[in-house]
Amino acid sequence: MSIPVVDFGDYGLDKCDVCDDRLQDLSQQLGAAFTDIGFVLLKNTGITQDEVNTAMDVAMKFFLQPDAVKKTFSRETFSVSPNHWVSVETERLNPLRPGDLKESFNVSSLHPDIKWPSSDIVPGFKETQVSIFQRCKELSLRVLRVMAHSVGVDPEVFLDAHQHIGDPKNSTTLRSLYYSPVNRDHVKENQIRCGEHSDYGSITLLFQSSEGLQVRARSGEFICVPCIPETVLVNIADMMQRWTSDRFVSVLHRVILPPAGDSSSRQSLAFFIQPDDDVVITCCDGSNKYPPINSRDHYMERFSVSYGRS
Repeated sequence: MSIPVVDFGDYGLDKCDVCDDRLQDLSQQLGAAFTDIGFVLLKNTGITQDEVNTAMDVAMKFFLQPDAVKKTFSRETFSVSPNHWVSVETERLNPLRPGDLKESFNVSSLHPDIKWPSSDIVPGFKETQVSIFQRCKELSLRVLRVMAHSVGVDPEVFLDAHQHIGDPKNSTTLRSLYYSPVNRDHVKENQIRCGEHSDYGSITLLFQSSEGLQVRARSGEFICVPCIPETVLVNIADMMQRWTSDRFVSVLHRVILPPAGDSSSRQSLAFFIQPDDDVVITCCDGSNKYPPINSRDHYMERFSVSYGRS
């Protein structure tokens, strides 16, 4: 099994719209990938490698700050801000493993009253985060339109459920992730950089600086995902699998430790798209395969498990 690469150029962010023929072609390609594998690599999306590199560079400047500085932006101390830092081992995406060897800065709200790390700490941090958030939002809505076409529903079924991305009525999150160099003398038994998990919401966009991500195939084997410049990895999340009555599949994935002797770090940008908080998800094919569920309730249940609060 390999992750298919699909050219999204005809509906990239530099295009106003897409013609019917190309929409049909894209919907078939994405539909096949999301049905068989749950993942696809998109190229020519309109989000450039320079944009991604800039966002990662600015995030790295924050991650290299002393922990005492970063802690002032943690969930516990940062005025319960939806935009906050998560320290190493705080998250445990596979509850059967020790805490994940990663840290992140999460951005969920672009509301003007939200506080950010000041430019004195990291120049350009807010501006860069807002810019890449908006670009990912635009791309995700285009992908959702193609996906709706794939399953034969009106695009508004998906688009209307994601009207509030970036404001407090929606939990969509941009995560700048940093996996620091691994000291194997300090690694706990069964600990890896990010434990096996599936994502919570609709879809996820992922930009990565290096390899390390693995996806579970139908055989149960984990396969390595290539790191291809100028591409974005898109995967189905749990809510979308439920929404499409299991037509699109949300599969387990993880980030493994680097090979012994490899002291390199790893970065990624993940844009986790969630339906609006008040949306009730029902099977879009009209079946009763899954009962209706509130988007926010589902998100908070999964969140509690990841942070060991269930």
